[in-house]
Amino acid sequence: MKFQCPRGTRDFYPPAMAVRSWIFDLWKQVSLRNGFEEYDGPIFESLDLYRVKSGDEIVSELFHFCDRGDREFAIRPEMTPTIARMVAAQANGLARPVKWFSMPRLCRAERPQRGRLREFFQWNIDILGEDSVLADAECIFVAADFFQATGLTYEQFYIKVNSRALLAAILQRGEFDEACLPAVYAALDKRDKVSADAFAKIVSELNLPTEQADTLISLGDAKGDEGLTTVRKLVAGHEVGEAKLAEIEHLFELLTAMGVGDCCRFDMGVVRGLAYYTGVVFEAFGKGGLQRAICGGGRYDNLLREVGGPPMSGTGFATSDVVIEDVLKEFGALPGYEPVLDFFVIDADADLFDTVLSLSAKLRRLGFATGFSYKRQAVGKQFKQAANKRAARVVIVETNTREADIVSVKDMATGVQKNISISSLLNAPTQLLA
Repeated sequence: MKFQCPRGTRDFYPPAMAVRSWIFDLWKQVSLRNGFEEYDGPIFESLDLYRVKSGDEIVSELFHFCDRGDREFAIRPEMTPTIARMVAAQANGLARPVKWFSMPRLCRAERPQRGRLREFFQWNIDILGEDSVLADAECIFVAADFFQATGLTYEQFYIKVNSRALLAAILQRGEFDEACLPAVYAALDKRDKVSADAFAKIVSELNLPTEQADTLISLGDAKGDEGLTTVRKLVAGHEVGEAKLAEIEHLFELLTAMGVGDCCRFDMGVVRGLAYYTGVVFEAFGKGGLQRAICGGGRYDNLLREVGGPPMSGTGFATSDVVIEDVLKEFGALPGYEPVLDFFVIDADADLFDTVLSLSAKLRRLGFATGFSYKRQAVGKQFKQAANKRAARVVIVETNTREADIVSVKDMATGVQKNISISSLLNAPTQLLA
């Protein structure tokens, strides 16, 4: 019988694992240098935790099961409910703002497609307990910081920013019926994926009054500075709308001060699909052929209360290793797979292999990646093995090693080779690698 990994999952052979580790390392570096602390939670949670956040319809998108006590659980599809539950449990004892990050393995029971699999790893950045848009600005900055850390430039990615609260104020002023709001949000969310004519058709199918349909068309086209001008006209004289507009204008001032304003733009078409977003929302996109968001998030100010905690604001974003790898591959920004050893120790005579093992062990204890050949074979074949392993230096244990404590060290990049005592090698190996 022949077995394969389940559809929508991946095997990580060493080259793929190297890419994954590189992405993880960048996630962690960017998180820590921006002042976030790492956390994690269980691989499965109560199914009701996801129902509270997203409604009963979420169940069909989850891998869920009952335990022996008929309790319903689900393998985690995201981390926002988990962080909300964890923070709610210790809210009174946590210094605010809470700035946490995680890199969990997640699962979703959905159809695999480019940029989206059933099993994936996700980078989560969250700030809880800070009401001002400064927290939103910092989250957006962290996202931009990561994309630049991968080597992407502003010519290769950008971030769209909007406010669900601002949109709600405009719709409220336009007296949109509460029952039609989900369809209005869904229509706006499709704006960038369709032509102007196709969007107009989507709007016409909502059967809105003419004035409301015109407003929705205007909102769909409200992008950049011109879009903000459009919105100013729509909220003029409306107290709540003007306050929410001032909030997002201040957000862009903060982003400019933080040096990432040039990669961010206002776009009223960003609404995010989840109902729990209450304020600023944003999505990052690559300027290539991958026609989907590569990062997304926003403010969720009611979630902690919904999972049994005190009222506490929250904002954050997430992205997956799948979509990040896709966009980096598209722009040729992925690192090559190069297994690297600091040293490869060779024996010129099989009788010297015990010295090879002893020297290799000592170099490893000093913190240097060191290899040797499992087979006793000719020096040339061992050199070839060292080259295959991308060894920086080769140490040759020769006949006079035992007598004179001398080994030959070769720099594989320059070809320079010299004799050195073992004691000197062990006392200052870094000089040889410099």
